[in-house]
Amino acid sequence: MTTAPAAQGASGAPSRGGPDSGVPLGAGASEQGAIGPADGAVTAIVLTLDEERHLPDCLASLAWADNVLVLDSGSTDGTRECARQAGAELHVHPFDNYSVQRQHALTLARTPWVLFVDADERVSPALASEIRAALADPAAVGYWLPRVNLFWGHEMRGGGWWPDHQLRLLRADRASFDPARAVHEVARVDGPTSQLENPLTHINYESVAEFKSKQSEYATLEVAKRGAAGQMVKPHHLLAQPARELWRRYVTLGGWRDGYTGLTVCALMAWFELQTLRSLRADHGGP
Repeated sequence: MTTAPAAQGASGAPSRGGPDSGVPLGAGASEQGAIGPADGAVTAIVLTLDEERHLPDCLASLAWADNVLVLDSGSTDGTRECARQAGAELHVHPFDNYSVQRQHALTLARTPWVLFVDADERVSPALASEIRAALADPAAVGYWLPRVNLFWGHEMRGGGWWPDHQLRLLRADRASFDPARAVHEVARVDGPTSQLENPLTHINYESVAEFKSKQSEYATLEVAKRGAAGQMVKPHHLLAQPARELWRRYVTLGGWRDGYTGLTVCALMAWFELQTLRSLRADHGGP
């Protein structure tokens, strides 16, 4: 475990609340509400929307946690039934944006610590053991986890996709999320952070088509964010900024290490930067 710079301090601690349904999953909880008094107790939190395919394996990788909480935002497939069958604590909350959803999840946690895991992520036994060891004698209020990203089966090593540190292990009463940050949200913590060594595994995209679909969603959220911030798009930005993004991803961040996959991903990221700028200019104007 290595030390990382402290993250931005939170202006206030989130409120804490009890669950409305479900039975906790995890070796540390023998019955609902009996998680135990240990300071190192942790709730693994999974945000879901139509994650029937990914959720069972995700929850299986979290069986070591004291409690597992699934916060669903309106699934129409078998996601909720998967959560119930796994013994996870299930809550439903309408989706506004990712930051709002994570903030709401914090208020539901009944343990001192929370671990945010996406449905397409997996926690290895090695990472679980490292988390337990860190929380047995915590030196921080938040921990960054490296993350391995798989793109259609390829383990990415460049382009900004590795080590892709994520601030996911948090002291619940010392963390908050900015509701104005709609995508790529990062927790604000009141206190020092540190860094773990074993990575999360992220089954990021299983096809190029899935990657394009997801980036289109992100681009829509990014347009709203930049528009709210008053960003104006000048004509030369339409050429310069996508070219800069391609160079940053492929050269500066080493996307070339991933061969053809790396070139494809970096080029698509530049393309979606262009689409974001075009939409921003159309919706909010420009000089």
